[in-house]
Amino acid sequence: MTPPTVFHPAYEASLPAGHRFPMRKYGRLAEVLAARGLAPRGFVTPEPASVELLSLAHDPAYVEAVLAHAVPRAIERAIGLPVDASVVARARASVGGTLLAARLALAHGLAGSAAGGSHHARRAQGAGFCVFNDVAVAARALQAEGAIARALVVDLDVHQGDGTADCLGSSPDLFTLSVHCENNYPTAKIPGDLDVGLPDGLDDAAYLAVLEARLPALLDALAPDLVFYNAGVDPHRDDRLGRLSLTDAGLYARDRFVVGQARARGIPLVAVIGGGYSHDVAALAARHALVFQALAASAPG
Repeated sequence: MTPPTVFHPAYEASLPAGHRFPMRKYGRLAEVLAARGLAPRGFVTPEPASVELLSLAHDPAYVEAVLAHAVPRAIERAIGLPVDASVVARARASVGGTLLAARLALAHGLAGSAAGGSHHARRAQGAGFCVFNDVAVAARALQAEGAIARALVVDLDVHQGDGTADCLGSSPDLFTLSVHCENNYPTAKIPGDLDVGLPDGLDDAAYLAVLEARLPALLDALAPDLVFYNAGVDPHRDDRLGRLSLTDAGLYARDRFVVGQARARGIPLVAVIGGGYSHDVAALAARHALVFQALAASAPG
């Protein structure tokens, strides 16, 4: 059975012509997933996140400013996106999508959202193309309602998950693992529970060796009720903002390993797509589709 996939048309916001963020990748990813039979029952559509939900992980004053399209110019520059109606709708849909996908993972074992992984959004401001931190909000919401007691965030985006560390730092039962390129954005990192900084140029085999040395023992020690997996594809050797040297095969092996380790322990896992930056949107969407292939390959029959 193919795991459920969450998608909302608002995932793809409107941006000014020539903007450097590859926004088209979200719609293209949905097309790729449909064409590959990875959403055979169609997509599940989330509700946009409410003010109350967003305020579980973010300062209410920041949430109010975003929803009023009144973010200070300095913060808007740090985000790198115009905080307008389209981008705000995208951010709210993305948070709602990750929370819905997490609920589906708890029910079915595996699920994914074709967006999410906005891990640079901190408690009181956004940054790095991230407005709201979808994983942090979803983790806090599920914990608050008693659906989970403990979660593990496995963040394999090439950039350190500073915002998630900031949003979840006061919650020891919401554990963050970030495996990232050390000499990359953000320059000033906010320490998470376990940060593994990698050298530039690391290839498939060396990267997988790091995961094999870290992840199984962490899963055994924490025994989380849910894994949030940020499957960013920006460790790819062709990524514009990456600095690591993984191939498509390496990304897929990474995704199969993470999903397989959770499945072997009976731990539900929800995947979000994280970062990926290329002018070749078709190739980029195909890379993002790899984690959904990994979910399908690991799903119970």
